[in-house]
Amino acid sequence: MSLTDQARAAEKQRVQEVTEKITVKITELEEQVGLVQSDVVEIRKHYWDEVTMDMSTAEDAVESIASMRQQSEVLSERERTHRQASKTLGKLRKLVQSPYFGRIDFIERGEREEEAVYLGIASFLDEEAGQYLIYDWRAPISSLYYDFAPGEVAFRTPNGTVEGQMVLKRQFVIRDRHIHLMFDTGVTIGDDLLKQVLSRSSDAQMKTIVATIQKEQNRIIRNDSAQMLIVQGAAGSGKTSAALQRVAYLLYKHRDKLSSDQMVLFSPNPLFNHYVSTVLPELGEENMQQTTYQAYLEHRLGEMFEVEDSFTQLEYVLTRGGLEHVSERTPVMEEAYEARLSGIYYKSSTAFLAVIEAYKKQLEQMGMLFNPIKFRDKEVLSAARLVKQFYSYDSAIRLPNRLELMKEWILGQLELFAKVEIEEAWLDEEIELLSSDEYHRAYIKLRKMEGERDSSFDDYDQERHLLARNVLKKHLKPVRSAVKQLKFVDMIGLYGQLFREGAVAAKRELIADKPRYWSEICGRTLEELAHARLPYEDATPFLYLMEAVCGFQTNSAVRHVIIDEAQDYSPFQLAYLKRLFPRCRMTALGDLSQAIYSHASAYSEIDPIAALFGPDQTEVIRLVRSYRSTREIVEFTRGIVPGGDAIEPFTRAGSKPRVIQTTDRGSLHSLLAAEAARLLDEGYASIAIITKTASEAELAHQALTPLMQVPLGRVTKHSPTFESGVLVIPSYLAKGVEFDAVLLYDGSHHQYGHENERKLFYTACTRAMHELCIFALGDPCHFITSQPQDTYVLAGSAEDVLS
Repeated sequence: MSLTDQARAAEKQRVQEVTEKITVKITELEEQVGLVQSDVVEIRKHYWDEVTMDMSTAEDAVESIASMRQQSEVLSERERTHRQASKTLGKLRKLVQSPYFGRIDFIERGEREEEAVYLGIASFLDEEAGQYLIYDWRAPISSLYYDFAPGEVAFRTPNGTVEGQMVLKRQFVIRDRHIHLMFDTGVTIGDDLLKQVLSRSSDAQMKTIVATIQKEQNRIIRNDSAQMLIVQGAAGSGKTSAALQRVAYLLYKHRDKLSSDQMVLFSPNPLFNHYVSTVLPELGEENMQQTTYQAYLEHRLGEMFEVEDSFTQLEYVLTRGGLEHVSERTPVMEEAYEARLSGIYYKSSTAFLAVIEAYKKQLEQMGMLFNPIKFRDKEVLSAARLVKQFYSYDSAIRLPNRLELMKEWILGQLELFAKVEIEEAWLDEEIELLSSDEYHRAYIKLRKMEGERDSSFDDYDQERHLLARNVLKKHLKPVRSAVKQLKFVDMIGLYGQLFREGAVAAKRELIADKPRYWSEICGRTLEELAHARLPYEDATPFLYLMEAVCGFQTNSAVRHVIIDEAQDYSPFQLAYLKRLFPRCRMTALGDLSQAIYSHASAYSEIDPIAALFGPDQTEVIRLVRSYRSTREIVEFTRGIVPGGDAIEPFTRAGSKPRVIQTTDRGSLHSLLAAEAARLLDEGYASIAIITKTASEAELAHQALTPLMQVPLGRVTKHSPTFESGVLVIPSYLAKGVEFDAVLLYDGSHHQYGHENERKLFYTACTRAMHELCIFALGDPCHFITSQPQDTYVLAGSAEDVLS
C-alpha cells in the first residue's frame, strides 16, 4: 500500500521529535548516573567514618549495629539507583538510533478515537505529556502487530480481553535516526522487510529481530500456560530466536517475580552459548544462565571419572569406531562396534531407566555395597559391618534417609575409635614435629579448659593428651569429610553390579529383556569403570542411580528451563532433567530431521518428552516455514529427509546448490580454496567448510591452510567462540548456527553411504543462508542423487570449475 507524501513527512517529523526527546532524557540520565556514582564512591570511601563503633556496653553495641545498618542501607539504595539508571540509559541509547519499527492504529470497541501505537525494543514515556511515545514490543497491545492484519482484532490483558479494530499497520526501518524504509501492510510482517533482514550477511552472533517476528513464532513467545512447550521446527524456522525472545517476554511480563538467574538454557555446545549471548542484552535483559548438559555431567562426576562427551561418542559412531581408517576389518572389530551401538541405544532408553528404578527398590532389601572406613591403613569399619548396620534399619525408611542415619552412626564410631587411637605411638612422633605456634595454640586451649587460674605446661599427661587430640583430629578430618559426603557408599560397585555376572541384579532378573550383545556390553562397561572412565551413555544412568540412592540434589530456584536441540537428548536424560528441576516449566526446541544422535534420540517421537508433564500440561507448536536459506537451497535440502515436503521455503531467491565432483584430494583442496576466494570476493562474510567429523576437519585444515589467501579458522569442541571469515567445522558442531555460504568438504557416497548419516548430511547442508556447494571425492552420495535433477547443478570436471 502506498503512503501519501503528507503521511511520509509526518512520520519523518515524528522520528525527529521522538529522538530529540530521547536525547534529552539520555542527557538527564547521564548526569544522574554520574552523580549517583560519585555518591557511591564517597559513601564507600568514608563508610567507617560515618559509623560509630562502641561495644563497651549492650546499649552501645545496639546503637553501633543500628548505625552500621543505616549506613549500609544508604549505600545499597544508591547502588540500586545507579544500576537501574544505567540499565535505562542503555535502553535509551539503543532507542535513539532506531526508536521503533512498527505502528498500529487501534480503536477500542465503544470508543470513537483511534490510538496510534508505535512499537520498539523498549518503552519510552513522555513524562510531560503523560503518554507513551513508544510501546515495548512485549506489551499486551503489541501482540496485534504480530498476529493480525487490519480489521477486527483482540488482545489479552491482565484485566481481560480487549476488542476493537485495527485501521492501520505500518512498518519502518529506521537507522541513525532516519527512516530508510516505510510501508503499510495488510499481512503480519511485510515480506520486503523480512527479505531485507535475511539478505544481510551472517554474523558471528545471532541477530535480534523483533521487528520480523512471525505469527507462529509469536505463539511461542507469548505462551504462558504450558508447563512443557515443545517446539518442533524445521531448520532455519527461527525456533531458537523465538525461544530467546520468549525469555525476554517472560522476564518482562513477570518482572516482579522472575529474574534471569532463575532461567537456564541448555545449549548444544559452548560455541552456541557465545553465538546467542548478545540476544537478551540487545533486548535490554540480562543473560540467563547458560550451560551444556556435558558441563553439568562433568561438574557432578568429574572428580570420580574421566567423563566422555557426546561429541567423542558421536565421532566413534560416525567413524564406525575408527574402522573407516582400518584396511582390514575383522569380525571381532565389527562386533565390538555393533555391541557399543547396542549399549548406547539401550542405556539411553526409558527401559533402562525402569531398570534403575527397580534396582533402587531392590537395594532397599538387599545388595547395597560400601567402601570400608580406613584410617592410616587400619580398617575402622569393614564393608560387611556397614552392610549389616544399613539393613538393621527399618526397611520402610527410604535409601537416602537410611544413609543419613548411617552417616551419623559412622561419625559416632569414629569418635569411639579416636578414644582408643589417641594412645598410639605414632601420635608422639607427630607431636615432636609440631611448630611453636601449634604448641602455643594448644596452651591457650588448655588455659581455657582449666579456667583463669594460673597454669603452665608442666603436666605431661595433660599436655600430651591435648596435643595428641589436636593431631588426631587433624588427621581424621579428611575421613570425617568423606563420610559426610557419603563417599562410604560404593557407587561404582553398585552401578557395576548391574552388569556383573552372578551379582544381585542378575539373580533377580531385573533386566528381563536384555539387548543384543549383552555379554559384550557388560564386559566393556565393567572395564571402563575399572579404569575410572565413564562413557557418555553411562553418565546419566550412573548419576541417576547415585541420586536415587543418596538423594536427589534438586534445584527449586530455577523456574524455567530451555533445552535447545532437544531431539539429541535421550529419554533418560530428559527424565533426569525433570527430576533435577522439579518446579520449573520447560521449553524444548528440536527438529526431527536433525536428530544426528539418532541412536539415542527421544525426539524420534514426541511422546517421551510430552510424558514428562502429561498431555494436559504439554503443548506442541510446529514451525514448517524455513527463513534461513534461499528458496533454492530449501527445495534441495527438504528432499533429503522423510517428511521434508512439509517444509515451506521463504520467497527469497538465490542460486541452486552446486555439486562438484573430483577424483583426488589435491584437486579437491584446490577447488575448495578457489571457491572460498570467489565467495569472499562477492562480499560474503562467513564461509564454513563443513566436514563430517573432527578428524576430517583436522585433515582439511592442514591441507587447505597453505592454499588460502586469508587466515583459515578451525572450530573444535573446545572452541568458545568463532569469528567471521573462512573456517573449517565438523558437521555436528555447526548445529544451531548459520553461515552466508557452506562448502561441504566431501559429500561422496564413500563418506555418506549409511542411512543413519542422512540427517547429519541434511544438518550440514541447511547451515547455508545464500550459497551451498557440495564437493564429492568420487561419486556423490545417494542423498544428493535421489533429489530431482532440477534442484541442483552438477558441475563438470575440475578443470571446468577452476576455469
